[in-house]
Amino acid sequence: MQAVISPVSTTPVPNRVTLWAALLSVYILWGSTYLFIHFMTERMPPLYMASIRYIIAGTLLYSYARLTGTPRATRVQWKSAGIIGVLLLTIANGCLTAGIQYIPTGMAALLGGLLPVFLLSLNWVSFGKQRPTNLALAGLVLGLVGIYFLIKPDKLHGAGGIHANLIGTGLIAFGNLSWAVGTLLTPRLTLPSGILSSGIQMLVGGFVLLLFSLAVEPVVPWSIVYAPTKALGAVLYLVIFGSIIGFSSYSWLARNAPPQLLSTYAFVNPVVAVMLGTLFAGEVFSSQSFMGAAIALVGVVLITLGKERIGTPNRGKRVKA
Repeated sequence: MQAVISPVSTTPVPNRVTLWAALLSVYILWGSTYLFIHFMTERMPPLYMASIRYIIAGTLLYSYARLTGTPRATRVQWKSAGIIGVLLLTIANGCLTAGIQYIPTGMAALLGGLLPVFLLSLNWVSFGKQRPTNLALAGLVLGLVGIYFLIKPDKLHGAGGIHANLIGTGLIAFGNLSWAVGTLLTPRLTLPSGILSSGIQMLVGGFVLLLFSLAVEPVVPWSIVYAPTKALGAVLYLVIFGSIIGFSSYSWLARNAPPQLLSTYAFVNPVVAVMLGTLFAGEVFSSQSFMGAAIALVGVVLITLGKERIGTPNRGKRVKA
């Protein structure tokens, strides 16, 4: 998936099949990442493992793009992609990976569902200066209500007590803010083509995260050789399905889909996360959780319908898939 940006004021609608394939990829694959991040960091430092994940994935994507003839990125494009990589990966994903060490993965998924609040609010008051439709706002409310019922609040207390909950919640909330800023900033920067851009973002984000890890965690650059098999398997899954496929799909959507449509993945991911937790981690998926999943999906539908009157985030640019 590649994008060609030119200074034309109209934005053609992307192919629906491509659009929904990318959305389903983000819906399902990213919903599974909570469980695999937990597996990856059970016995290894979280920031270090996250940095290794992105450095490997970024190297593979960048190499593929260059070997298949994608032009070399300019200095401006490297800077722009690096900024997005730091916002989305170093800060946002780093906060998520660290936050899961303090709170259960279910609570992390629930907090991740608050991302649309940041996306729609920032697009309204700052980036897009555009009020969401009443239908989209109604979908947002329903989505948040559904996520609330999806995971029982009385089961969201971590083993570390209230202080651990506050730390974990604060980390993920700050990560949500950084992710929203990066998402809305993406179409406003001069970026290289899709795959090359994703590769650069992961390389820059991963190496910056590695520097943080080396400064605050008891690791050395080659600590990966001491990782247990389960952690290495989780890294492999996250590299292929979470980073290469999932993040590349998200990067394409950030350039081609309206913010409120893109934000719907935050409603679906907790549903997937809880279902996988039920199947592979022995978590209880109650009737209340089923009700929450249904309400959240109704919210997704309303936001999707409400997107018709909202402009795309690529104002002032033309993006061709």
